Amino acid sequence: MGKNQSAKTKKKRSPDNTLKVLFDISEAINTTRNLDELYAVIHKSLDEILNADNFYIALYDKASDSITFPYYADEKGEAPEEIIGLSKTASSTGMVIQNKKPMIFYNKDLIRLADQQKQKSRKTVGKIWLGVPLIIHDRVKGVIVVQSYTSASDYKKKDLELLDSVSRHIALAIERKKSDEKSAEQQHILEKILESLPVGIGLAQKRIFKWVNNEMVRMFGYQSKQDFEDKSTRMLYPDIDHYDVNGKKIYYSLVNNGTADYEIDMIKQDKTLFPVHIKLNCGDVSDPAAWTTAILTDISQRRLAEKEKYEKERLQGVLEMAGAVCHEINQPLQAILGFSELLLMGSESADKVDPIEKNNLASIKNQATRLGKITKKLSNITKYSTLDYPGDTKIVDIWGSKSDKNSKNNKNNKSDKN
Repeated sequence: MGKNQSAKTKKKRSPDNTLKVLFDISEAINTTRNLDELYAVIHKSLDEILNADNFYIALYDKASDSITFPYYADEKGEAPEEIIGLSKTASSTGMVIQNKKPMIFYNKDLIRLADQQKQKSRKTVGKIWLGVPLIIHDRVKGVIVVQSYTSASDYKKKDLELLDSVSRHIALAIERKKSDEKSAEQQHILEKILESLPVGIGLAQKRIFKWVNNEMVRMFGYQSKQDFEDKSTRMLYPDIDHYDVNGKKIYYSLVNNGTADYEIDMIKQDKTLFPVHIKLNCGDVSDPAAWTTAILTDISQRRLAEKEKYEKERLQGVLEMAGAVCHEINQPLQAILGFSELLLMGSESADKVDPIEKNNLASIKNQATRLGKITKKLSNITKYSTLDYPGDTKIVDIWGSKSDKNSKNNKNNKSDKN
């Protein structure tokens, strides 16, 4: 393989091929989906200019003093596990990293290192090993390595120089791809956060939706995000007047404060209205409509709770007033009933009874008794209803309101008001 391989390498080692390798690696940054694919392209591209049958990429972490092997193509075995404490380990890769320069190791050197590492077998020791550091801003990020297990003549010093000449380009490609993957991961995490929030979130440009989260879709009763994309925010307002008025309100608030915060009734896809709290922010107060983010919260439950609280407080006020009225009326009422009974008893024992006077006394007693039932009903009310009353006012429907008594007693008492 030695002679054939040398001829093959010589043919590969041309300026045109080297430029092609650089171009292919540069292009791969944008065309590959992840680092694994980029590593494969780097391997394939290097094989265009030298023998890369046995090739690996090792990445260095200075903080943990360790190296990992994300890409490893070798005819003698699989990638080794992570090496911890690299600076204290005898290895060719570690020496390239520590020295920060390209290095060649021949069979005798590799055997010596293998003995220091107490490797049991020397079958995996190569005849020649070439390693070049991947350096960015004077910091070693890793190493690229090619080696041969058949002949030391498979590589020349020129091959090391050639590998070194493309190493910085490879280092930048790997670093950029790592950065792209990290950005994509952070974007994915951010999207997960935005999608999990229990509020509607939208991004608009010139009042045109560019992105919304799933809660926004659900809140307004639509089927998918596509229903919002490139649609006017007018779709959320009940009519054009609301859209225009609120647009001006938002604009002036964003210009003056950088944010807008208000509540408004908005419309769902099925045309039903519901109350929404909106908070908006802009990236540039000089042109707030350029990019605006909005957080929308359905406050229907809050409004309902507020209404229930108001009704409860209102009922409490009615009950307290009813109790006070009953307390104040009951004392003079008992006096009226007592005196009316005494007068009736006196009229019955008299020699001459005036029928008109007796009827009048009976009417006084009956009305006083009726008033007593009214005060009793008032004191037992737990939930009231109202009736329209002349003068565009409303009054409490005493006999229609719920009380602690059962409905039969309510019906019997209702007949007493007549």
